[in-house]
Formats: sequence, C-alpha cells, structure tokens
Amino acid sequence: MKDLGSQIAYWDGVGATKTFTHPVNLSWLAEVTPDARVLDYGCGYGRVMAELSEHGFRDVSGVDLSPALIERGRQLQPDLRFAVLESPPTLTHASGSFDVVLLFAVLTCVPDGDAQVKLVEELNRVLAPGGLLYVSDLLLQDDERNRDRYAAHTQQFGTPYGVFATDDGAVCRHHDIAELRALLSDFDLVDERRIEVATMNGHRSRAMQLLARKR
Repeated sequence: MKDLGSQIAYWDGVGATKTFTHPVNLSWLAEVTPDARVLDYGCGYGRVMAELSEHGFRDVSGVDLSPALIERGRQLQPDLRFAVLESPPTLTHASGSFDVVLLFAVLTCVPDGDAQVKLVEELNRVLAPGGLLYVSDLLLQDDERNRDRYAAHTQQFGTPYGVFATDDGAVCRHHDIAELRALLSDFDLVDERRIEVATMNGHRSRAMQLLARKR
C-alpha cells in the first residue's frame, strides 16, 4: 500500500467503469479568474474537468494513473487535456505551475499515510503562492457494515482504522476529520463543509470538502 500505483490493475479494470459523484462547490472558486491554471489530480474520466470547463474555466488539465480511465475521458471529452500519471505522486510540471489543484476522492484511494503526505507535498510544490487546493474525500462512517470492515482490515493487516477492502477488490480509506486537516497543515484553511455523496459502489456516505490556500 505504500506504492500509490499499486492498485493500477483495479483502476484499469472494474474501477474504470465506475461513476464518481463528489460535487463541485463553484462558489468556492468564484474569485478564481477564467484563465487560472487548474489541475484535476486523479481526474478519472474528467467529470469535474468538464464541469469546470462548462463554467468558463479555459485552462483545465487532468492527470490520472489509470490509462483506462484517461482513455474513457478522452472519448467522452475530446476537447479536454488528459495525461497519464506515470510515477505517482510525481508530476512533470515545474513548481508553481497551477493556481488551483483539485483532489477529489483521491485520498480514499491512497490508504497509506506516508503516501498521502507525499502526495500533498507534491501538490503544494506545483501550486503557485496563494494558490488553492480543493479536497473532497470520505469520512469515517459509523454504521455497522463499515465498522466491521475497518476492524477486519486492521486486525488482518495492521492498517490504520478506516482502511478497508471493497467487495470488488479495491483497498480504500475513510478519514477522521482531524486526519484531513492535519494533511493540510502546511496550508491556510479557507473553508470546509460536510456533505453526503454516493460512493463508486452506490452507498450513501458522509464526506468532507476542504479549501486550503498555499502560504
């Protein structure tokens, strides 16, 4: 789990067929100019990219480690810019290349804590001073099904509470609110909100969105 690319077989297989649903709160981007440089890290098939483009953002690009998801995105949105992430979390872009970076339902797919830290550090690097990092991810759930699978995975593998395996083979992580805030401790937190989303497997789950600014 320390390798961010370790689940590529999942994301190039059944994962490439999933529907992603985390909503974009456009009011958080109201002061961002239409020509701002926007990166969607873990863009999947470009759902968020397409929404931003439709709302007037002209410089939107996306990266994902799954060639299958990228190909799906190119077929659905041929006018958008997609690239396969070859060595996650490392980006080929120079430092300060982006004004906004979106990280939607990506941390849940990176169960290892050290890997999460390295990912956020890389996004901090490519953000320009004063740039925005917009995170949307899943919180710990308190229903019996989730509590049981958190406990089972922790007992079997010694993983942090909140890591679990889905029925179709992905290893994911749900987060305590404090964990998400701690990951962004090198940023200034601008806003946060709790939401409910449908997961990629169709379950209703509690989630949280955080908007942070690079110092």
